[in-house]
Amino acid sequence: MTTQAMIESDTFQAAFEALDTQSPLHELRSKGFERFRELGFPTRRDEEWRYTNIKPITTTTFKPASGSITKESITPYTLSDTSCHQMVFVNGRFAAELSDVGTLEAGVRLESIATISESSFDMIAPHLGSCAEIEREVFTALNTAFIEDGLFLLVPRDVDLEKPVHVIFITTLGSAAVVTHPRILIVAEENSRATIIETYGSDGDGVCLTNPVTEIIVGENAIIDHYKIEQESEEAYHISSLNVRQHRSSNVTSHNYSFGGRLVRNNLNCALDDEGCEATFNGLTIGHGRQHVDNYLRIDHNKPNCNSWEYYKTVLDDQSRGVFCGRIYVAPDAQKTDAKQTSMNLLLSEEASITTMPQLDIFADDVKCTHGATIGQIEESQLFYLQSRGIDKVAAKTLLIYAFANETIAEIKIEELRTRLERVLLDRLPRGELLQGGL
Repeated sequence: MTTQAMIESDTFQAAFEALDTQSPLHELRSKGFERFRELGFPTRRDEEWRYTNIKPITTTTFKPASGSITKESITPYTLSDTSCHQMVFVNGRFAAELSDVGTLEAGVRLESIATISESSFDMIAPHLGSCAEIEREVFTALNTAFIEDGLFLLVPRDVDLEKPVHVIFITTLGSAAVVTHPRILIVAEENSRATIIETYGSDGDGVCLTNPVTEIIVGENAIIDHYKIEQESEEAYHISSLNVRQHRSSNVTSHNYSFGGRLVRNNLNCALDDEGCEATFNGLTIGHGRQHVDNYLRIDHNKPNCNSWEYYKTVLDDQSRGVFCGRIYVAPDAQKTDAKQTSMNLLLSEEASITTMPQLDIFADDVKCTHGATIGQIEESQLFYLQSRGIDKVAAKTLLIYAFANETIAEIKIEELRTRLERVLLDRLPRGELLQGGL
């Protein structure tokens, strides 16, 4: 089946026609579906997808995911010892019985998109789709075409949301390949502050396509801490899009952790649209088997006196493959820009491979922009040093991998989340149990 034939087939056409045309969301959905048909799925002839082949997706027939889960199924993904506002979505739909929103500060709105679109659509209409790249990104257009539910968070002016918001998206798997289109909309008004955690997981075994889109609009002087953790089935396809728009003197820190999935693509678009903005993007990919993980970042410095930092690490074993493409764009009037981009990659196997492409597009004169990439294997001299101290070779190798990868996990401010991801990392490493006792 060709890419265009898939678009025109029952795979998505019939599912779109089955949507409620009376929904307030339908006008936006129609725009998304029209753009999806116009763009078509990318191929390796498209520069931005040159190193990632999505043929396994375009040749699979997906059905809308359905089914239910128990509380036990979400236990591996919850933060049981951390007080947070928990929102759980099963197959893209809000599951109130598994959620615990708790008490919110005055004026904060934390609801499902399905609920608020029916009761207060005017509240989300100016923001939903305002910074998602549907004109350029076909998977974002596809997500927009199928918006039915998702998370909406509004943090009003001068409000500090004390507890983190933890949104968990779980897909139930079975014999048929299924698809979900999770959506998140976060609006942080002036002088507000919030922490958001996105977790993606699977219940059961099988093939799925998870196609999430997150939009974060950050008001003047607002501060956002954001975490995204992907721990889905090893047969999962995960194509995500994080879209951030920052206003004057705002600060955004985002951490992206990819552990599961057969084919993963993380798109990140950030626009620094006023002076004094700061943005930090950290990432960690742990790949094994035949996994393929592609991180594509674009940071647009559109105004003067803004800073951005990108720091991504990748560890690949077996026949896994990684791609990192980071593009920093500096507009002509974005003077005094300070931007730094770093890609560090550790290959544990002769068959593992990484393609890294840091890029700078600078059209201003008074800037300080740097980029760099390293690719290597474990240093034999370091292994020898540890072995000379009585540590066997396998354990020494694990210590070195852990030290390399854990630097990004150590940046997590939430202790329970940091500890849980350290354990996920150690579970991937030989003799990782030797270090578990210290966590």
